[in-house]
Amino acid sequence: MAYIGWDIWHWLAVCQHELLLFAGFFFLLGAVDDLAVDLAWLWLKLTGRARTGRVTRQELQERPLHGPTAVFVPAWQEADVIVETIAHLLGVWPQRHLRLYIGIYRNDAATLDAAMAGARGDPRLRLVIHDRDGPSTKADCLNRLYEAMSDDELRSGFRFKAIVFHDAEDMVDPAGLGLLDWAIEDGADFVQLPVEPLPQPARDWLGSHYCEEFAEAHGKAMVVRGAIGAGLPAAGVGCAVARGALTAMERRTSSALPFASDSLTEDYELGLRIAESGGQCRFLRARGEDDRLIATRAYFPSQLGPVVRQKTRWVHGISLQGWDRTGWSGGLAERWMRARDRRGPLTALVLALGYALILLTVFSALAASIGGAQPIELSPLLIGVLIANLAFFAWRAAWRFAFTARNYGIAEGLFAVLRIPVTNLVAIMAGRRAVSAYWRTFFGEVTAWDKTSHSRHPSQPSHEHSYDHSSKQRAPVPLHDLHRTQVDGDPDAPALPLRRGAGHGEPTALGQLPEEVEA
Repeated sequence: MAYIGWDIWHWLAVCQHELLLFAGFFFLLGAVDDLAVDLAWLWLKLTGRARTGRVTRQELQERPLHGPTAVFVPAWQEADVIVETIAHLLGVWPQRHLRLYIGIYRNDAATLDAAMAGARGDPRLRLVIHDRDGPSTKADCLNRLYEAMSDDELRSGFRFKAIVFHDAEDMVDPAGLGLLDWAIEDGADFVQLPVEPLPQPARDWLGSHYCEEFAEAHGKAMVVRGAIGAGLPAAGVGCAVARGALTAMERRTSSALPFASDSLTEDYELGLRIAESGGQCRFLRARGEDDRLIATRAYFPSQLGPVVRQKTRWVHGISLQGWDRTGWSGGLAERWMRARDRRGPLTALVLALGYALILLTVFSALAASIGGAQPIELSPLLIGVLIANLAFFAWRAAWRFAFTARNYGIAEGLFAVLRIPVTNLVAIMAGRRAVSAYWRTFFGEVTAWDKTSHSRHPSQPSHEHSYDHSSKQRAPVPLHDLHRTQVDGDPDAPALPLRRGAGHGEPTALGQLPEEVEA
């Protein structure tokens, strides 16, 4: 046979050609998938179905809520940021019918002390001490907050209208609560606002790469999902669920609690499960009079270890565990979106193969230049695949620049393109770790909250970024009033002064919002 007398260089050339064809095909498949989303978004934009609404921040900020609203914030070792999170949230959301629930583990005294300091005596804060050592999982902590809220409803004789979810490092938008409250009152069972990661100092290549990812995901992909009728996954922050929808989730579980305590991505599953049960889900994009999105903002991890751990949790929970937990139900649009959600491990494999081929190509070219090997001969098919992939890469880079520049400026848009190799390397590392972690669960490894640490909050004066988040602040409460903060387990804790089923406030000019804000 012809290949018997081949030398090592010939074998290497053949392997290189076949691997290039393999990787090129899967890159092309992913590019066509992304192109379909791009074209769908363009069609929505041209037909006026992807318009971003315009609202007045102060009007939404000061608008009375239509009913009592709970905010859940699970926390584990968040002493460095929880003070600012609580103080900022209670300061920019002045509605008196708001109650903030902070979940704290019994072996996390530092976070408890910090939360007390951030309360400033505001009676709307409820500190809930978990009855087990941390960390467990975020879902488990949310279940504990849900139990505390249910207890408050039983004791006080009222029922919350909606539950809002946030993380301990979030800086909420002053208009966020008002917009979520409007959507729930308008009939939505689940609502998600955009998430806007903040650029890191000195154009940090790791910490800032979240900017372009969320700019595209929450500026395009989520808009398309909503338009084609696919379920909307929750981001876990900046989202709200109607009380009735959460009760329905509780009734469908054997534990009589809404969240599966062994889930790594309970937030992702939240929106999908509500959609599966027939609930109305919305993704709302609106900008204030200052042209900034009504969005949740935060600093994301900026060091390699925490970045990879966070991405590992997402890939493990969504791509692998999510496959087991949520399956492939729904129509064609739903299955398409779930396939997109679960392509992380395959993407990591193809990316790793692609970068390995780049190194192999450089090595082969060097060998050929000194006469050690013959240059690889590309078949017409492979040439066509490579040209198509190059064109799609240019198209992808242009979209990444456009969406990032819209939110963060031209300079950050250019850096987003330059960061593509960094983003790819992080995806490779996270994909490998996710598959390994998933494999270990078959041998009894218990799922744990492998959270990322947070050391700074956007509202801290020492942390500069390109946004002016100034807003109307409530006057600080003297520290000697800290005893007014409610801690779970206190039978004498005062109840919210609300009447069962009472509505609060008349509709304002925001009654026009359904026509202005995209769903």
